[in-house]
Amino acid sequence: MSDFQDVVVVVGGGPAGLALAVALRLYGVGVTVVEKECRPGREPRVGVLRQRALEVLRDLGCAEGLLADGLLLSRAEVYVRGRHIGCRPTDVPGTAFPRPLSVEQGAVQPLLERRLRALGGDVRRGTEALAVRLRGDGAEVDVRGPDGRARTLGCRWVVGCDGARGLVRTTLGIPCEGEPRPGLQALQINAEVDWKYGDARDTVRVFLERRLCAVATPRPGGGYRLLCFLRDPDPRITAAPCPDEVRDLLARGTHDPGLHLMPTDPPWACRARFHDRAAASLRVGRALLVGAGAHVWAPVGGHGLDAGLRGAHNLGWKLAAVHHGWAAPALLDTYATEQRRTARQLARWLTRTLPELPAAPPVLAALGIVGPAVRADGRMDRRSRAVLSHFAVDHRTSALSADAGGPGPLRAGDRLPDLPVVQGGRRCGLHDLLSYARWTLLVVPGRQGSDVGDAMGMRRVLADYAVPAEVFHVRPVSDERGRPGGMLLVRPDGHVGLRARPGDRTALAAYLGRWFVRRAQPV
Repeated sequence: MSDFQDVVVVVGGGPAGLALAVALRLYGVGVTVVEKECRPGREPRVGVLRQRALEVLRDLGCAEGLLADGLLLSRAEVYVRGRHIGCRPTDVPGTAFPRPLSVEQGAVQPLLERRLRALGGDVRRGTEALAVRLRGDGAEVDVRGPDGRARTLGCRWVVGCDGARGLVRTTLGIPCEGEPRPGLQALQINAEVDWKYGDARDTVRVFLERRLCAVATPRPGGGYRLLCFLRDPDPRITAAPCPDEVRDLLARGTHDPGLHLMPTDPPWACRARFHDRAAASLRVGRALLVGAGAHVWAPVGGHGLDAGLRGAHNLGWKLAAVHHGWAAPALLDTYATEQRRTARQLARWLTRTLPELPAAPPVLAALGIVGPAVRADGRMDRRSRAVLSHFAVDHRTSALSADAGGPGPLRAGDRLPDLPVVQGGRRCGLHDLLSYARWTLLVVPGRQGSDVGDAMGMRRVLADYAVPAEVFHVRPVSDERGRPGGMLLVRPDGHVGLRARPGDRTALAAYLGRWFVRRAQPV
């Protein structure tokens, strides 16, 4: 039996698959999610949603619900061999979400599913994907539903969001590139902690000891998610750690021998190993990969969840543009190249963080001496916060990024910061002018009589191409003398696609002509 009702079939109903389906429905694209589990996962795991992921969820209409259920983390206390060496704030500027959010991972999935159903999307739970076949104009997915019957879903596109060993990637024969990182493990457990450090609910604590890094992150339901990073003497041990094993490590890292753990109810514990892998390709014809099917690394700290949400956010508007005939299929290749680079950037940065490099004695000694001086300088701290928030990820090398705007800190491919501006006589943030449903052209006039072009002229250029867009003339609140003007064409996902001189219609037309279909002129 063949069913051709929907444009996209998403295999896998985790956060990345549901986020992609929501993004597609915001563009009116028909989508069905098939998920073999009958109910959304409610494991008592805690995740940390970074600031960029919260912006993604805001674009999808889901951020407010999560903020109500989570804990905002405002600082990290760092201890070296039991000695407090400082406090690092987690805030980052230029966003409506300056702090990361500690949230139960099980809360993310139901929220996205409710949002998808409200938008008219379909989630077929208890439905297992059995086979995937590509054809010239689409794909077929064989599924078995909760009634045990087999069906074939016909679609224009199929997207694999079904994990590192998922059906879509393995059927397409796409290899995973990369390798495990041997010699390192992370023990994790959810527990109440009776210790000498108190219970500040907005504070992450990091304890560095010889060959050990312990991290305590507050859970929204009470207690902490406790992680101990250490050497891996025997990779054959795969069982989850018992509370006593974690307690002994935490007592050593905190220099609190009287520390006591009380596992949460329901209990949750995990022993994780580290690996950095990415699919060799994220697109084969009308099949694409998102989330853990596209890239995997250490399952700690929520970075994989954040990257999966970012990937869905990147792909949704591009797949919609190709489906609606606004852009050629080559636009989808920019998703593949951008997301693979994002995965490589994050994996490279995370391998250099202290939690994943349990320190030898000389490193600990150096941290105790130079740590306060480094924090006082501030540059390394700002860079660290940019990395951990995922704001440091850029698409500068993407074919979709064109820069003709001269010198400046903001480049094509960068995420647009949410800076205060004046638009139409009122003060607002740049992100107030953006929308996931369209592109946004921002024109910033210079102070020395720069030609700002006229809004009608810019709109005429945009109207020549099949791209939803809006134009805004804005003025920065901090209006420095001699400030150069500029023009930014911002993608639906908040990254700058084109940076040019104000009023440069030639650059705008050339950029749009490369990626979008020219509208038919009336006779």
